[in-house]
Amino acid sequence: MDIKTKTESLIESLPPHVTLVAVSKTKSVAEISQAYEAGQRIFGENKIQEMAAKWEVLPKDISWHMIGHVQTNKVKYMAQFVDLIHGVDSLKLLKEIQKQALKHQRTIRCLLQIRIAEEETKFGLPVEKLKEVLETAKTYPNIEIVGLMGMATFTENSAQIAAEFNRLKEVYDQYAGQSTSFNTLSMGMSGDYQIAIACGSTMIRVGSKIFGERNS
Repeated sequence: MDIKTKTESLIESLPPHVTLVAVSKTKSVAEISQAYEAGQRIFGENKIQEMAAKWEVLPKDISWHMIGHVQTNKVKYMAQFVDLIHGVDSLKLLKEIQKQALKHQRTIRCLLQIRIAEEETKFGLPVEKLKEVLETAKTYPNIEIVGLMGMATFTENSAQIAAEFNRLKEVYDQYAGQSTSFNTLSMGMSGDYQIAIACGSTMIRVGSKIFGERNS
């Protein structure tokens, strides 16, 4: 199947409440355009400068999501156009996003990344820091916290993955009623998105099922 057909098939298979982020990191403008032709309008990148280069040349109705770990000194390169930042994991980063959003006189939507995996390498806020970060975010007028994001442990153990996703859903549910804009739970990738949806995910990040294996 080509990229357009695979994208259409995946979109059709998803429940209506689940948003698909097509992970286009390392993929060419031509490849992204095929997914765009299938109706996909949300694309996720993990390198800010690569995303900015694609934003320059691709249609302006694309919603660009930054899905990778964000270095504070790179926020300025995407502040003009990024629609959603998935991996906000520190107050320092939140402060920089506010600064750059204000410069461009726009509001940037963000997800707070919560550490749910057992792997030490995964980024994310500890759950006990979440309340403090949410309170601080309320003082930043150019930031809108729209939900949470988390990545499960990279394992074949589906029970462990489900347990980690369920833990994040429980945390999300504690805060979801406090604001109408707090409505996004981003969890699930190509290998585990079906488990994530079953556990309550409203946004999945899928690359290889659309574009094939990642380019090096």
